[in-house]
Amino acid sequence: MKNISVIGSGTMGNGIAHVFAQHGYKVALIDVNPAALEKALTAITKNFDRQIAKGNATEDLKNSAMANITTYTSIAEGVKNAELVVEAATENSDLKLKIFTDMDSHAPQGCILASNTSSISITKLASGTSRPGKVIGMHFMNPVPVMKLVEVINGYSTEKEVTNTIIELSKAIGKVPVPSNDFPGFIANRILMPMINEAIYSLHEGVAGVSEIDTIMKLGMAHPMGPLQLADFIGLDVCHSILMVLYNGFGNPKYAPCPLLTNMVTAKKLGVKTGEGFYDYSGGNKELIVSKSFG
Repeated sequence: MKNISVIGSGTMGNGIAHVFAQHGYKVALIDVNPAALEKALTAITKNFDRQIAKGNATEDLKNSAMANITTYTSIAEGVKNAELVVEAATENSDLKLKIFTDMDSHAPQGCILASNTSSISITKLASGTSRPGKVIGMHFMNPVPVMKLVEVINGYSTEKEVTNTIIELSKAIGKVPVPSNDFPGFIANRILMPMINEAIYSLHEGVAGVSEIDTIMKLGMAHPMGPLQLADFIGLDVCHSILMVLYNGFGNPKYAPCPLLTNMVTAKKLGVKTGEGFYDYSGGNKELIVSKSFG
């Protein structure tokens, strides 16, 4: 396997493209927005520069990796030679299902179709294709060039050979693959999101403030980042969406998003990407300043 296509050039998509290209794979990076593709190439270049500054990469590696990436605005063109397609679009079930139908229509017959989804059913995505046995989850962690884990999710019909191929491929790009079965949230978000939601409930109910909650979890549980800061980093809209997948998938009220989270998403206070969430990131603040809403 040498030809990889990645659909979606946002943070996750460009990170996935970066890692595959760094390990010598030919990568077709696909996005309908040409400006997003330009931004992605800039981001990959900057991430390589960081690796070089830390002694983890060389200029030659950077140049060869960048030469391995070709951009496309058409799925049909971008996947026509693919042996693996990794979908890394927005965490929206309807959008992903449409992309999988398009991938299936244009990718070669033997091509594996993977999703970087963190919560949406692989079996559901596979249902939109004529090759459910070749559909699998390949959930990378953010930031992709740094984080080692790849959660490998088997759909109901995923062939064992496909699972083995993705596990070996993950190892070949320096990752640690861990298999999971297809239940809402898989493993990572089934455990992580209720923790984040409980932290938001603790704030909502006045148990403690933002910095106190995060400090307790960092110092007491050895977490590198507090749950509220992590929620800001992930995106509060993404957290809300994943919690709704868990809530609807299990029918259990313990997964219902905290009303404070729902209100913040409605108000478009989504965290780092909008400049304000539980903390204020406006003006490129590097220190954590608690948002005025909670100060």
